[in-house]
Amino acid sequence: MTQRPVRSILGSQSPVTANGEMSVAQAARLMKERRVGAVLVMHEGRLAGIFTERDALFRVIAEGHDPAATRLEDVMTANPRTITPDRPLGHALHMMHEGGFRHVPVVEGGAPLGVVSARDALGPELEAFVAELDKREHIFEVLG
Repeated sequence: MTQRPVRSILGSQSPVTANGEMSVAQAARLMKERRVGAVLVMHEGRLAGIFTERDALFRVIAEGHDPAATRLEDVMTANPRTITPDRPLGHALHMMHEGGFRHVPVVEGGAPLGVVSARDALGPELEAFVAELDKREHIFEVLG
C-alpha cells in the first residue's frame, strides 16, 4: 500500500499557491476556500516555501502577530523538503516522520504539482507504516 506512487494520491489536485507578500489572513481564507492545510509559497515561478495551518497557529497566533499584517514570507518554512511524484507514498511518510512535519510539496522539473499530507495516508497505509516503524525499532532494540 505504501508503495503506490505519490502521483496516484495527487489525482487531479492542482497546487494551491500564493506569493510571499500575501498576508497570513488572506492565506487562511484561501486555505479555507480550497479546503487544504497548506499553501505553496512561490517566488519567480519556483517553490520558495510552504505555509501550513500549524504555522498559522504556532508562528503567528501563538506569537501574538497580526495575521492581517504578517506576510507569508516572514512565517513560512523556506526551502521545504520536496518529493517527486513517482516516489512511493512510504517515502513521503518517512520524510514526514523523520522531519516532524505533515505536508510535503510534490515537485516535478521545478514545478509544484500539489501537496501530499499525512492525512492522505490515514487508514490502512498509516497503520501499515506505523507497524513497520515499530517492527524496525524492535529489531534495533534486540540487536542494539
